[in-house]
Amino acid sequence: MAHTDPAPELVDRFKLAFRDHPLAVTLITAETAEGPVGLTASSVSSVAIDPPAVSFSVTRATGTAGALLRADNLQIHFLAPEHVETARQFSFTGGERFTDVQGWSHDDAGALQLAGSRGRLTGTIRDTVSVGGSVLVVAEIDGVEPGSVAQPLIYSARTFHAFDADHAAL
Repeated sequence: MAHTDPAPELVDRFKLAFRDHPLAVTLITAETAEGPVGLTASSVSSVAIDPPAVSFSVTRATGTAGALLRADNLQIHFLAPEHVETARQFSFTGGERFTDVQGWSHDDAGALQLAGSRGRLTGTIRDTVSVGGSVLVVAEIDGVEPGSVAQPLIYSARTFHAFDADHAAL
């Protein structure tokens, strides 16, 4: 299928359609030969149950994202509102990452873990697909670690939000 550049109006409308769509915030991390790497992601989604698999996207295959794509294993940490500053730091090049103050440590297997996270998935990248300037990643999950029962950290309208604990279930 040939790629054509979309009209600027379509791109603007597409961005606007997703801008106010609330998404849960995660950190995706990995240990590499150069040290730990990680980034903030709101694109994590369940793909399959058997085998357990998730997808996420990165905007380019260089820098931190490129290092994650080359890693043997990765971890996906589900964030709570208490992690908002950590999420901010992981969202831009040069941010403070993996500090003791943020609550990072290693588990018995040497994988990164974040204190207070709502849960952690561990897995291996199984497939990638280039789409425009982004890369869609499929990771097979080999470990699930439940975390805190805190409400999720949400990203919407270019801002982090705490999920309203008093929301009414429908």
